[in-house]
Amino acid sequence: MDVLINVFIGLHIIGIASLLGGFLTQMKAMSAGTARFTPAMLHGALTMLVTGVLLVGFREMDGGSVNNVKIGVKLAVLFVILALVYVKRDKEKVEKALFGAVGGLTMINIFIAVLWR
Repeated sequence: MDVLINVFIGLHIIGIASLLGGFLTQMKAMSAGTARFTPAMLHGALTMLVTGVLLVGFREMDGGSVNNVKIGVKLAVLFVILALVYVKRDKEKVEKALFGAVGGLTMINIFIAVLWR
């Protein structure tokens, strides 16, 4: 079970990298007002959702405990990210504040995962 959990942690990190990487590569476009949500950002957020839910299930099946409040907060933040990216995915340009909010929420989700014990 440990190998399976570690594989899905790796996939979860790849999802985070895709979402955050898509944001970081468009920072210059954001300052010019021409940033847009890329398919990689949507797919990264969906990967985070699927692997995160599976990780919680695997952890509980393995007999480990999960901080349900932390997972709930992370899930709520991820749902906001997913909603913003999904709704605006076909737009040619996304407002600076909205694009920055997705990047900020992504970083908040990372810090929740790392710092909340």
